[in-house]
Amino acid sequence: MNAYRSKSLSFPWPPLLYSLAIVAALCLQRLYPLPLPFVWALVSWVIGALLTAFAVTLNVWAVKTLLERRTTVLTQRCSAHLVTTGPFRLTRNPTYLGYTLLTAGMGLLIGNLWFLATAALAAALTTLLVIRCEEMHLLSRFGCEFEFYCKRTRRWL
Repeated sequence: MNAYRSKSLSFPWPPLLYSLAIVAALCLQRLYPLPLPFVWALVSWVIGALLTAFAVTLNVWAVKTLLERRTTVLTQRCSAHLVTTGPFRLTRNPTYLGYTLLTAGMGLLIGNLWFLATAALAAALTTLLVIRCEEMHLLSRFGCEFEFYCKRTRRWL
């Protein structure tokens, strides 16, 4: 198979990575609780609610943009178009940023600080296992156009 037709991934890693991050945070809180002082509980809840709302909005906007450009939303499918509009103007990976912020926001909402650590770990693993493969796929499909996009737009933020 030539590089132009290659898929970025053969397995949908992001949902698995972020699901494992959530399960790990819940287990860690049970084994090694990190108490949140009462004074910070309300602040944590407000920040968590804002992060969660922003993350959901970002993901919906990203999916809507991909569908409008008639390209795939699924990581294991071949991209039809290089999307550089909508949230993709701000970050090359708005859905993964949304997943990370959603995981952190959920942790703040329920007062489980382990969610912050596991969200960071999931983001690092997503970069290593997913984003780098996707970038190679997009480079092989779109060449210089993708290189220029990478120079203009940051990977995360």
